[in-house]
Amino acid sequence: MQKLQDYWNERSSQQRMILAGAFLAVFLAVSGFAWLANRPSMALIYGGLDAAQAGEVIAGIERAGVPYEVRGDAIWVEAGQRDRLRMDLAAQGLPAASSTGYELLDGMSGFGTTSQMFDAAYWRAKEGELARTILALPNVQTARVHLAIETGRGYRRDQNGSASVTLTTSGQAISRDQAAALKYLISSGVPGMQPERVTVIDSQRGIISATEDQTGADRAAEMKRNVERILEPHVGVGNAIVELNLDLVTDTEMLTEQRFDPEQRALISTVTEETSDQSNSTGTGAVTAASNLPDAQEQPGDKSQSNRSENRQQSNYEVSRVTREVSRQPGSTRRLTVAVLVNGAAQVNAQGESTLVPRSEDELTTLRELVASAVGYDEARGDLITIKSLPFAALGEGGTLARPGLLDRLALNDLARIALVGIFALAIIMAVLRPVLRARAAPVPLLDNRPAPAPTAALTGTIEDPGTPLPQEARFAASAAPEPPQLSLPPADPVARLKSMMRERHDESVKILSGWIDNKEKVN
Repeated sequence: MQKLQDYWNERSSQQRMILAGAFLAVFLAVSGFAWLANRPSMALIYGGLDAAQAGEVIAGIERAGVPYEVRGDAIWVEAGQRDRLRMDLAAQGLPAASSTGYELLDGMSGFGTTSQMFDAAYWRAKEGELARTILALPNVQTARVHLAIETGRGYRRDQNGSASVTLTTSGQAISRDQAAALKYLISSGVPGMQPERVTVIDSQRGIISATEDQTGADRAAEMKRNVERILEPHVGVGNAIVELNLDLVTDTEMLTEQRFDPEQRALISTVTEETSDQSNSTGTGAVTAASNLPDAQEQPGDKSQSNRSENRQQSNYEVSRVTREVSRQPGSTRRLTVAVLVNGAAQVNAQGESTLVPRSEDELTTLRELVASAVGYDEARGDLITIKSLPFAALGEGGTLARPGLLDRLALNDLARIALVGIFALAIIMAVLRPVLRARAAPVPLLDNRPAPAPTAALTGTIEDPGTPLPQEARFAASAAPEPPQLSLPPADPVARLKSMMRERHDESVKILSGWIDNKEKVN
């Protein structure tokens, strides 16, 4: 402690301030490093919860006695306790689902509940049950279902109810297959509802079309992926760039055509009538006296006979008529254009260097046929396919492929720890090692910058035994001497001369230095 006090007393006020600041900086660095090292590593347990759900989860975490942090709408807990705590909270039913299902009907009694109230509660419970089922999807974070059902009573032939579901995802988008499944799920849960009357909405991406009614952008993206899958096995991954433009019909058109052909007739009906008439008549004889006598014979009169026959036929014909109705719905392809740029093929030249050259026309023709089959090429529709082969530009000398490094794989907490370790090590070097190195590199006070005197044959002082103390007068004379005894050195660099002399007369130099140090301590 005496040496530290002497060292502190010998420093100036500016040096003392520097030492105090360095000590304070080192103390803060060590304290911060110790705090960060003892701080538990935090991990995300739940995020994106509403206020009610987050409050219930935090209450459960506090009951478990696990340290936690709230960062915005996310809850972070100690990484080692996260999985166990998540299972404990799940056993308690946390986080609770925001939608309420059929338990709404449990609190309803038959007294004071009208039919309209029961219908409203029933459809609310139906919406909650459907939302709970949708939340089972791994990429769905929240779900709301809205049912629009006609409340009129009585017998109805058709029920035109509709529904919509609004989803919030956790990052991964809802696919078309999932959208189609949700449509059938909701339509199956509501009697009389058709799947096409259900709309699936993503809160970030808008309306999600199902497979059967996908939009033009979705169809173009799917066709582009199909072309890339065909080309990549041959040209390699990243060696084919495909751009596809799909022009779709967006108008609804209804065409009705009725055509009459006078050259063609169609027999509709034929009516045939046949009439036959036959008549016979016989007249009496003349009246005489003899005809009035009994047993008189009647005299025959005149006879007449007539026959009549009539045939009539009627045929009805209809002029040929053709009626055609054509309904064109939006979504049909009006025109398709495809542009494909293929990288060149590697070829070794005469100097043995590998270069990229354009591919042959036969190869490009084969690739064009494959692309035409993949996209459904129709020449009559005006489709166009262009395939060209050009060498791709190589990366520059300073360009490299992006690969994740060590810093990308480290967490922010780990980076802070590494930075603090580096600061602490730097502080130790500056505060401890640098003064030591500076003391070692300091010039020995035996020499001065004045010109060296003439060389002498021996040392100017008398070497005494280090164990024998010098007289008082000799010690004061040695301490008050303007310059220490000098060695006989050649006129060269003082430091080099001193080093060479100390190597030659090592024992004598040690004795002189020991005597000077002893004298300085006694004088102080």
